[in-house]
Amino acid sequence: MGRRPSVYDLQSQKGLRKWVQLHVDTPAEAAAALAASIAILSCEPDRNLEPIRAAAPGAFLSAGMPHGAVSSPQEAIRLGFEILRRGADAVYCSHSPSFIEAMAREGIPVTGHVGLVPNRATWTNFRAIGKTADEAARVMRAVKDIENAGAAFVEVEVVPVRLADFITRNTPMITMGMGCGTACDTQYLFSSDVLGTNTGHYPRHAKKYADFAALEAELQDKRVTAFRAFAGEVETGAYPEAGHQLDMDDAAFERFLTLSNKL
Repeated sequence: MGRRPSVYDLQSQKGLRKWVQLHVDTPAEAAAALAASIAILSCEPDRNLEPIRAAAPGAFLSAGMPHGAVSSPQEAIRLGFEILRRGADAVYCSHSPSFIEAMAREGIPVTGHVGLVPNRATWTNFRAIGKTADEAARVMRAVKDIENAGAAFVEVEVVPVRLADFITRNTPMITMGMGCGTACDTQYLFSSDVLGTNTGHYPRHAKKYADFAALEAELQDKRVTAFRAFAGEVETGAYPEAGHQLDMDDAAFERFLTLSNKL
C-alpha cells in the first residue's frame, strides 16, 4: 500500500482481500514482519510497544488491553487513548461490550474477541468453540453484541470453518481468524509459534516455520563457552594482554607522583 493501512483501508478491502496478521513480541520480529510484507500486527502494551511501533512504522498495529486492567468504561477510555498515544492503531479488548462501546463512541478502534477467548477460558476450557448449534448461536450473538458496540475488528479463534465463514459474511467488522481455516478476513498466528520460540503447547492450528528455540539454545551454549573462557583467562592471567591496555611513559608518571604529593 505504500503507507500504514487505516481502519478505513482495511474495511474497504473486506471481502476483496485476505490479510496476513502476526502477533509479535519484539521490535526485531516487527521489522521482519513488515519486511515480509505483513502489514497487520498485534502486540502487548508492555515496554516493547513503542519500539515495535518504531520498528514497523508502516504496519497497522493493535495492542492488547490487559484483561482486568480497567474496572469501568471510563477507565477503558482513558487506557484506550493511552495505548493509542503510545503508537497503537487499535485496542484489543476482551472486556464486556459496554467497555468496547465506551471506547468506540470516542473514536477508538477496538478489536473484540469471540470463540476461544483465553481470558475467559475458565467458562469453556481450551477447546474448539461452536461445534454445536446452540454454542454456535452463542458465538454469533457475541459477534453481534461486539458489532453493535461499535468494534471495528473481531478476533475469531478456534471455531468451525463454516461458522467462521458465516460470521465473516454477516458482519461489517474485519474478522481476524486464528484456527478458522481460510474463512476470515485475516490469517492470524503468533510469531512465537511461527518462529518456534514457544517452548510450551503448540495448538493444532499453529505451524512452526523455524526452530528458534534450538537456535537460542545453541547461542546460549556459545555464551556460556565464551564467558567461561573469559573467566578462565582472567584467573590464569592470560587476559588482559599488552594490547588490551595502555600505560603512561616514565616522565609523565614521575610528574604525576610529584603532583599527587600536593593533593
